[in-house]
Formats: sequence, structure tokens, C-alpha cells
Amino acid sequence: MRLLIARTEVEGRLVDVRVQGGQVAEIAERLRPLPDEEVVDAGGGALLPGLHDHHVHLLAMAAAEHSVVCGPPTVSDAAGLSATLRKAASGLPPGSWVRGTGYSESVAGLLDRVALDEMVPDHPVRLQHRGGALWILNSAGLTAVAHALDETLDVERDAAGRPTGRLWRYDDRLRAAVGAAPPDLTSTGAQLASYGITGVTDATPDLDEKGLELLTSAVHDGRLPQAVQLLGAATGTPLLPAMSVGPHKILLRDHDLPGLDHLADVIGRTHQAGRPVAVHCVTRESLLLTLAALEIVGPCEGDRLEHAAVVPPELCEALVAKGLTVVTQPSFIATRGDDYLASVDPRDVEHLYPYATLLAHGVPTAPSSDAPFGDPDPWRTIAAASSRRTRSGTVLGAHEQVDARIALSGFLSPLRSPGAPPRRVEADSPADLCLLGEPLETSLAKPSAELVVLVIRNGEPVHGR
Repeated sequence: MRLLIARTEVEGRLVDVRVQGGQVAEIAERLRPLPDEEVVDAGGGALLPGLHDHHVHLLAMAAAEHSVVCGPPTVSDAAGLSATLRKAASGLPPGSWVRGTGYSESVAGLLDRVALDEMVPDHPVRLQHRGGALWILNSAGLTAVAHALDETLDVERDAAGRPTGRLWRYDDRLRAAVGAAPPDLTSTGAQLASYGITGVTDATPDLDEKGLELLTSAVHDGRLPQAVQLLGAATGTPLLPAMSVGPHKILLRDHDLPGLDHLADVIGRTHQAGRPVAVHCVTRESLLLTLAALEIVGPCEGDRLEHAAVVPPELCEALVAKGLTVVTQPSFIATRGDDYLASVDPRDVEHLYPYATLLAHGVPTAPSSDAPFGDPDPWRTIAAASSRRTRSGTVLGAHEQVDARIALSGFLSPLRSPGAPPRRVEADSPADLCLLGEPLETSLAKPSAELVVLVIRNGEPVHGR
């Protein structure tokens, strides 16, 4: 496709931009349209490289579309949760599952099968905690998947030896036991494109063959138009040109952290294979463990921390010394901040999801969504990074606020190097582009996905208004 974007703002200049052959072919103050060239008048709107979300879970995003939201702000108490689940179950054929997502203890405490039985006794229910690591099943659900329960692994039991219904890290086994239909990534790809996102890093750990097949198929046929980097694919996995293997995801279970020697061995073997690691760290303890393991085996270029949810300032120098990058989620302050204030250790509250502090110490840092566990809209994440306001309006960690331009720059950094200098719209660069309806300064004064008017991936439009 040949396209001329006229009167668009690029790095503060009003120019015309020609797109041809999957690249930005030419930029000048005025370009004459070529025969058969489609012309888009940008009217002074900013033209950016397509945004990159550096931490998402694509298959979980697709699956969440067929679920009911069971957490704040949609559901705020036990009565609301019961009503939501009962409504979802009403009219379902016998044996059909009710799938809920986004649950938080602030709604009705630490649920178990008994509590869920009181809400929905006659349909199997599986409810996912908003952190993504925990599924809670009612008795009907446990009965339906009893054949797949491993009694020696992650099946929590009460004093009488009966399963509580709380299953940790059971995603793959639970999906297979339920027999759920494979998620369709069409709307997920379209949703991401509507935000201006042309590249994502899928952070699903230990991606199985079926999951890889689903993602590959969706990229191949265009249902998923983004470039996709995979943290959970095996080293050396053959992939489509639009896909790549990223750092190896290491998931630290904070309720059951591995021994130091074991973690050091895993990181060391990964480095020996020529691959950096991406370590899931959401507590002070998991961060300290990771730093200790890297002290033993040494760092590798490209090593990164996923979340780094608690980073005391005194540890920033250690991150710099080991060359670590942080991929953070500012939107959690907006969506979960009030819960954090009520439940997080007071010594950690001021160090939650740091951003400005990391940058001030020279730690490469980039924002991401962690969708579907976080808000998938990057523009709301940009707003959250600059305001640090919770839903109640409380500012949580004002010292961690960053300018909206800085947060946007993180979304413009390369998939392989989150937090590196942002990609630019320039001649011979890939035509992965996001056109806004307003100049950049106006757009960032009140960030919104509504400002995205045209998105181009590899020279072809994938979203337009």
C-alpha cells in the first residue's frame, strides 16, 4: 500500500510522510501525492511510532472476554459478587462453567469453595484472583476437575484434608481439565490496535505447544496484527518473522519461593544458552532473592525484572550494577492503590511500583499493562504514571510521578530493549505508526485512546476511525 500522511506533526515539525513498501519512505515539509497514493490529512495531529506494550498475557486477555468481572470497581462487596455470579449462572445449561476474573480480597476476603457454594451451588465456578496466580473453585467445580488435581502439588487443603478450592498456578491443567474452547485472539488484536499498539511482549511463562500454536496462527492470519515477543517460548523455537523469543521468564511464586542455589542454577543455565532472564518480582523478598542469585552467577545483557513492585531506594544501585531493566505497571496504582494502602506493609507503601526513582538512578524502566490483570489501555497507564492517583483520589508516592512524555517514551522503546531511547518516525524506519487527532502536547495533557485515529502496522492500516 502507498500512503501519504499530510500535515502531520513529527517531533514538533509539521510535515508530510510517505509510507511505501512497509517503510517510511520519505519525510518533507511538502510532498506531492503520487498516482494511486492514498492521502490522509492529519490536520496537525501527531504521528508516532506504534506503541509497544512490554508485558501482556495475550491468551488470558482473549479468555477474559468470556468472563464476568468480579473485582473493583465493578464489584465491591460480597453481596455484589454473589449477585454477579448468580446472574452469570442463570440460564446456563447444567454443567456449564461460570468464569470470573479480577477478584480481590477487598471484595469478600479470602474465598474458598464453601463461600462460593453459598453463592452458586448448582454450577461449576472458577474465579481468578486479580494477580493471575490463584484460581478459586466451588465444590461443583472441584468435582468437575477432580481427575486433573495433583494432590501433591498446589492443592491447598483444610484441617480435615479436603481441598479448599484454592488452586495456585493451575492455569494450564485447569484449562485442559475444563475442556474450554481455545480463545479467539481476533478482538484482542483489534483492541490493542485501537490503542495504537503495534508490538507486544507476551509474558506468559513456559508457553506450551498449544499456546504457541494459537499465537502463531493468529499472527499468521492477521487476527493478531502486532509484532509479538515471547518470554515463555523455549530457546531456539522457530517462529514467524513477526515473532521473536525474548528473555526467559522466571516466575517466582511469592508464597513458595525457590532456594537461592536453585534460582542461581536456573539463571546460570539460561545465561549459558545465550539468553537473558525476565524475573517476576512483586515483593521485597523476591527482589532480594533475585539480586542474590545474580550476584552468584553474574548478569547477562538484557536481564530484566517484571513488575519490581517493591524496590527500596537503597537497592537501586544493585540494579544498576547488574544492568537490570525494569518493566513496571503504573496503572496498578490507579486501580489497586487504595487496596495497597490498606493491606501492604507500611514500610513498602512508599516504594510501590517505583518509576521516577528508578530513572533517577539510571535504571532503564518502561511501563506496561500486564493485561488482562491490569488496564490494557496505554493512555490510561500514561495518565496513571504522571498522577499516581488511586480511585479515591489519594496520591500514592508523589515522588514517583513522571511526566507523561517520559511514560510515552517507554511505550515507544523497542521490544528487545524496554526503557531504551524511543523509536522515531524517520526515513527508512518501519512503517509501524500511530496517528493522533491532536498535536502531541495537547494529547498528553489529557491522554486518551480516543485520540488514536489511524494505526499502521508494517505499512498497512490495522485501525482507523
